[in-house]
Amino acid sequence: MSDTYTDNDACATSESREKDAKESRIRKIFDDPIHGQMGFHPLCVKIIDTPQFQRLRYIKQLGTCYLVFPGASHNRFEHSLGVCHLAGRLLRTIKERQPNDKNGSELITDKDILCVEIAGLCHDLGHGPFSHLFDKMFIPKVNSKSKWKHETASVMMFEYILEDNNGQLLKEFKNHLPDFNVNDIEFIKELICGCDVSGETEWPYKGRTKEKAFLYEVVANKSNGIDVDKWDYLARDCYMLGIRNTFDHNRCISNAMVLKTTGGRNQICYRDKEAPNLYDMFHTRVNLHRKAYQHKTHNIIARMVSDALIAANDHIHFCGKNGEKRRMSEAINDMTAFTKLTDSVLQMILLSTSPDLKTSKDILNNIINRKIYKFVAHTQVQPEVAEDGIAKSIWSEIPGESRNGTDLEDIVIDLVRLDGQDPIGNIQLYRKDNHKTFVLKKEEVSYLLPPLEIQYVRLYCKKHDPTLVNILREAFCNWCVRKGHCMEEKGEQ
Repeated sequence: MSDTYTDNDACATSESREKDAKESRIRKIFDDPIHGQMGFHPLCVKIIDTPQFQRLRYIKQLGTCYLVFPGASHNRFEHSLGVCHLAGRLLRTIKERQPNDKNGSELITDKDILCVEIAGLCHDLGHGPFSHLFDKMFIPKVNSKSKWKHETASVMMFEYILEDNNGQLLKEFKNHLPDFNVNDIEFIKELICGCDVSGETEWPYKGRTKEKAFLYEVVANKSNGIDVDKWDYLARDCYMLGIRNTFDHNRCISNAMVLKTTGGRNQICYRDKEAPNLYDMFHTRVNLHRKAYQHKTHNIIARMVSDALIAANDHIHFCGKNGEKRRMSEAINDMTAFTKLTDSVLQMILLSTSPDLKTSKDILNNIINRKIYKFVAHTQVQPEVAEDGIAKSIWSEIPGESRNGTDLEDIVIDLVRLDGQDPIGNIQLYRKDNHKTFVLKKEEVSYLLPPLEIQYVRLYCKKHDPTLVNILREAFCNWCVRKGHCMEEKGEQ
């Protein structure tokens, strides 16, 4: 696209700035430690002020990570505000640089921006207690056949917000967007789910036409992983964890343009000089997984909390639609009940006097008293190794006479995958003097790249018996030798 604008373009840009200035005066300001002052459209504020959104104040962004890293006590609430803010910033910056497309049509409308902001705001509405612990550890254990994802619940919760309170919020949509229609709601839901728009021949989405495919890359980018959701959590998590963040999302926003790629699709592209910065984004993500998200102590505490929730599932109920009682595992399909399901479920267990919750309560008290499962050893394995059967295989290495007083249930296996995907082959770049898009090879950016995928097997013991721990360590060593792995007794840093 050309940077040369006509007088009409300049006039339109002036009118747009005047409109933006007027809109900024009615925006509500939130102060944030990461992004400073963030202004939100009145319609976004109406969503924020619903019980369904306020629920996110009581769901930890990093699950049980705060039980290892004291600063990691931030919640999904502030992250969602940050994603909304960055989505608006990115699109407004692009719109200011490129008010029209090559055909003279408006590239990005105010309604487009507001819809994407709302999607960013609502993209995490469906998270359960302790975020990913709920959807990746608890739900698969209580219902192995379930295909439930928090994105699905986010859409359901968004629909519930629109339906709740006699549809008052839906009326607000129509008040603030005179040309609002059903496609806009569909567009927001598509953005929340995350749509892969790469390689689409026949356009399957209803919210926007193929010419606006780039809008689907802002909140959840399934094409190359560069999106404002990642930008916010990298900055926010690093800040709260005390881990250095070498990636600067502000540079990406300043250098973003919408260009037509070789595949004929309009895509958000970045200056060629941003390639090292974009690599830093993915490196920072891997670093966070290695140092915090997959920390050996955090992971086993998460496993224990999951065990406590599983044991409590049949004994704690939440009031759902039409007054029906729902277990935690059932609340995912009833948004009335799900609205009440937050991290506070742990306090419900700890404060309960019900004998049915004794097992759960004992597990949680062990965490409080730091009687967590004992780390034994770990080893790096090939990425294709599956968790099934590892515990039994290690158990078979223990001689029969050494098994007295213990059993297979004492062994806990944690299989950790660190996905350091190489993004550069999917990122469209452009040069300052030529807006034709191109792709760099990873060698053109850096040869000093980490392995694309690393996998660890960690062994824990539920009992703190030193004799048993030594027996398991020896069995693990024998298993590693037989499998051709190199055992490392100390945990990763």
